[in-house]
Formats: sequence, C-alpha cells, structure tokens
Amino acid sequence: MRDLVCLPQTRLAYALILGALAALGPLCTDLYLPALPDIAQQFTAPTSVVQLTLTATLLGLGVGQLLFGPLSDSLGRRRTLLSSLVLFVVASLGCTLATDIHQLLVARLLQGIAGSGGIVLSRAIARDLYQGHELTRFYALLMMINGVAPIGAPVLGGELLRLVDWRGIFAVLTTIVLLLTLASTLQVRETLPPQQRTPGGLRQTLQQIRQLLTLRPFMGLCLAQGFTIAGMFAYIGASSFVLQQLYGLTPQQFSLCFAVNGIGLILMAQVAARLSNQLGEIHVLQGGLILAMSAASLLVLAGLCHAPLPLVLICLFFSVTVNSVIGTTSVSRAMQAVSPESGGAASALLGLAMFALGALSVPFTGLGGTSMLTMSLTILGCYAIAVLLYWRVHGWQGRRARGR
Repeated sequence: MRDLVCLPQTRLAYALILGALAALGPLCTDLYLPALPDIAQQFTAPTSVVQLTLTATLLGLGVGQLLFGPLSDSLGRRRTLLSSLVLFVVASLGCTLATDIHQLLVARLLQGIAGSGGIVLSRAIARDLYQGHELTRFYALLMMINGVAPIGAPVLGGELLRLVDWRGIFAVLTTIVLLLTLASTLQVRETLPPQQRTPGGLRQTLQQIRQLLTLRPFMGLCLAQGFTIAGMFAYIGASSFVLQQLYGLTPQQFSLCFAVNGIGLILMAQVAARLSNQLGEIHVLQGGLILAMSAASLLVLAGLCHAPLPLVLICLFFSVTVNSVIGTTSVSRAMQAVSPESGGAASALLGLAMFALGALSVPFTGLGGTSMLTMSLTILGCYAIAVLLYWRVHGWQGRRARGR
C-alpha cells in the first residue's frame, strides 16, 4: 500500500497536507467571522440574515461530503479531491464578486459543498493508511494541524480588515486554496487501489449509506460527535456578535479570543491521544462528554448572571476545546467500526452529521435576538442531546477492557 501511495518522507509531512485539506472547513467558517458585522452594514441586512451565510456554508460542508466521500470510494481519492478544490476556487471567486446578500448566500453554499471534499477525503485517506491506535494518533495529529486554522483564520481576518474590506478576505481565501490545489497536485497520490474501490455508481453508494445507517455502534458515535460539533458551531455563529456588539470587543480583540480557543483545541487533541493510549478511547470519550456538559452548564449560569467578560471567556474556553477530546476519540472509533471499502461513505456521514447539525444550531442562537444566553443555551442543548444519544446506543462503559 505504501509503495502505491508514494508517501512523503515522514508521517508529519503527509499529515501537514491532509491537515491543510481538513482545515478548509475552519477557513470557510472562521476567516470571515470578524467581518460579519461589516457585511450586515454594507448589505443593510439583519443579523439573522447575515448569519445564514454561515448556515449555508455549514449545510454545504455537510451535504457535500455525501457527494465526495462515496464518489471517492468509486473513483479514487486523488481525482475526487482535485475536482473539489477546483470547485472551491470558483465558489470563492463568487463570494468575492457578490453584489447582494442573496448572491453571497448562494456562493457560500457552493463554497461549503466544495470545501467538504478536503475534509471528507483527509479522513478517508488516513483510514486507508492507518488503523487501531495508530489511526487515533494520526487523527490527533491532523486535529493539531487543523487547529491552526481556527487560531490563524480569525486573527488573519481581523488584521486583513485593517487593509481591505470583507471582499478582500475572500480574495485571500481564493489564493490560499489555489496554493493548496498546487500542493495536492504535486504531493497527494492515490491511496485506494482500483481493486478495493466500490463499483456500482449512485445505487451502490446509497446502499452503502443505508447499511451504515443501520450500524448502531457507528451511528451512535456519529450522532454524538455531530451534536457536540453543533454546539461548537453555535459558538462560532454567535460569538462575533456577542463579543463585539454586546461586550464591545474590536474585530482584532475578538479574533485573539477566538485564537486562544483554537490553541486549546490543539492541546486537547494531544491530551486525548495520550490518555486514549493509557485509559482507552471509550473512557476518554465519556470523560469528554461529562466535561462538555459541565462547562456548558457553567456558561449558561454566566449568561443568566450577566457575568463579566473574563469569566465568560473561561467558560467558553472549556465549552469549545472539549470538542477535540470528543472528536478525536469518537471519529477514530467510528471509522474503525466500518470496513476500508466504506471509508469514504462513513467519513461522509460523519461530516454530514457535524455540519448539517451545526447549520441547524446556528439559527437557534438568534431566536429573539442573538445574546449570551441564547448562545449558551444552544450549546448546552446540543451537548445534552449528544450525551443522551451516546448513552442510549452505547451505555456507559466502566471496564477498561471495553474502552480499548
């Protein structure tokens, strides 16, 4: 297999490429966050309508994975990946040239669909190359690299607003993806040999998805991960308005706060990988779910008590960074529950759950007007559903041997 793949010299080098591809999601969602108030002002659109540009992207990121994941199982990883990157460049140009909020919504939807290719294929390629604890370690490495995007994207977006308007931000994103397309063309090789591909086109793809939907262990982890990520996207969609308009932060100050949480995501991913080796993935996952509920409950209390900004930021930090603990372990366990031939379809369903549920959670933060309380309640609700679904499907395992 490794001879076929023609891997770069080290695992880290290959992880850098796959991590950058996985980072297309955060780049889509986070780079323009500091500019959301400016977009609302330029298009004279309500906050709730401007938030739909994020919702459209999340829907695209989710639904697109149902296209690119199974397609890669049939046609191969490399060809599918390069096609998605070309579409991303076109959609990014559309965002740059949009003349009203409706055109921007359509372009953002297409951008999300295209960006899903890099996300779903980075997971599928990793599944082609690794298994067991090695796969968990590699996913943790991907999450560490991927975590640079949530750190750098809003900071870069905030600094770019000193020089250009929001259109310039999308122009920079177009340039970034052009460079990534070139790197992928030169470095990424096929990891799914023709004899392991799934023939049969759309009918076979739908059959694979139906089989996965009936696979209880996989779906339990898939939905638990999806609702946890939905809570984080509630934070992503509302935090720029909450922290800038309600707490008075500048775009640069907001981006720095956002970056601190991104650093936390990186650190938590590495902690999860280490603890998984010692305690077992299931134990670490369950601990992450408990931490998520605890942190989100404190965040709701902070909103009810109109807590000062430092306390709010501390609660937000733990409410957000716990996603790395749950994500690293749940995705690894879910992907190990399926065969390599279904890796693309499984990765697609994981991505669909994350981004589609995330798209649904964002509008809830704007009910009655975006506020600290609506954001925190949405986060807590998503985490509570994740815990309930996990418990209903898997139970709460207490023996170490079962956590491996």
